[in-house]
Amino acid sequence: MSRPNAAEFTFYLAIPTMLGASLLKLVKFGLAFTFTEIIILLVGMIISFFVSLVVIKFLMSYIKKHNFKVFGYYRIILGILVLLYFSLVK
Repeated sequence: MSRPNAAEFTFYLAIPTMLGASLLKLVKFGLAFTFTEIIILLVGMIISFFVSLVVIKFLMSYIKKHNFKVFGYYRIILGILVLLYFSLVK
């Protein structure tokens, strides 16, 4: 499987997970929203949708031209920093 296909598949897998988590939060909140809260929620959803489209387009173009080494190094460095932080903070 090519890198772009694998990345696209991963984005598709994230959709039901995000929808389920969002629905669960809405149900836990009780669905008792004021009009102002509904407007704020809708504006936030619309803005986050368009921002995610831009970011996904950027990531897909990056993946087509580069490999995943940068992400691997990032995850290793971040993991070491998190482990150090939690081992020092007690």
